[in-house]
Amino acid sequence: MSQQNLPAEIEERSAKLRETRVRILEQLDKVVIGMGPVVDLILTSVVASGHILFEGVPGMAKTLLVKTLSQLLGSEFSRIQFTPDLLPSDITGGSIYDRNTGQFDLRKGPIFTQILLADEINRAPSKTQSALLEAMQELQITIEGTTYPLPRPFIVMATQNPVEQEGVYRLPEAQLDRFFMRIIVDYPSRANELRILKVHSAPLIDLEELLNAEEVASYQGLLQYVQVRNSVYEYVVDLGEATRNHPDLLLGASPRALVALLKGGQARALLHGRDYATHEDIQEMAGPILNHRLILRPEVEIEGKNGSDILAAIVKKQKVFQEQ
Repeated sequence: MSQQNLPAEIEERSAKLRETRVRILEQLDKVVIGMGPVVDLILTSVVASGHILFEGVPGMAKTLLVKTLSQLLGSEFSRIQFTPDLLPSDITGGSIYDRNTGQFDLRKGPIFTQILLADEINRAPSKTQSALLEAMQELQITIEGTTYPLPRPFIVMATQNPVEQEGVYRLPEAQLDRFFMRIIVDYPSRANELRILKVHSAPLIDLEELLNAEEVASYQGLLQYVQVRNSVYEYVVDLGEATRNHPDLLLGASPRALVALLKGGQARALLHGRDYATHEDIQEMAGPILNHRLILRPEVEIEGKNGSDILAAIVKKQKVFQEQ
């Protein structure tokens, strides 16, 4: 049901991407058990060049997941442990005076990488968190008035603990909006937890590199070839309007959020071997892409409602009109 035929080279790369997704899922399941749905969301975000916010209690293998995935993708990896005393320059780096040359040399910080794991990002104060904003939005860093481009692809994968309240700082709404999606990492099933125990009592498994950074960037370039029908465009806008008019929501989805939702649908289509996005792609991506961008009314939060449930109800209620 493709709207137009892809060029042969593009079609070949699209087929390879679909096969690589399956191999990545198989490889990761040997190390990080039962994370298939989470890995699928991560790959969707990577193809869409989007940053990810992981939310879950400690000990859910979020760090191991990101580190292992970066190895499979053949990408440079850096990890920053966010703490209350972390300074912006600890992330970006700075100029160091060299006595031998009499000049200032740039000492690059850990942000100059391709996959950056910002561990427990909500432990650092807002000023330090904001050091990531320019990088996440513009793919560049300004240090003492000089702008430096970041390696491509560049993706921030941040984690935060939703349970702890002491010693943490809430992420500003502007920074939350820079995250392409928020992924909830929950406890594994009993069967998967048994597998985890058995895997971690066995020798470490060597994983093969399935991609390199250049290939990842080329797959990101395929997004422009994914076709979108008018009915899908209208469906995305209808969902956005429904969030803005919902009585339980103080703030609904912004135009930037809807652009992200559309890109997420296109990326999901690519990973499933299609060159066209469907309403189902949009529905599957609505939760992880929109749930952290919605602000509930205070009285609704007191009642115990959450954005994910409200969004799920909106998606379920929204009508789908197919083109003839």
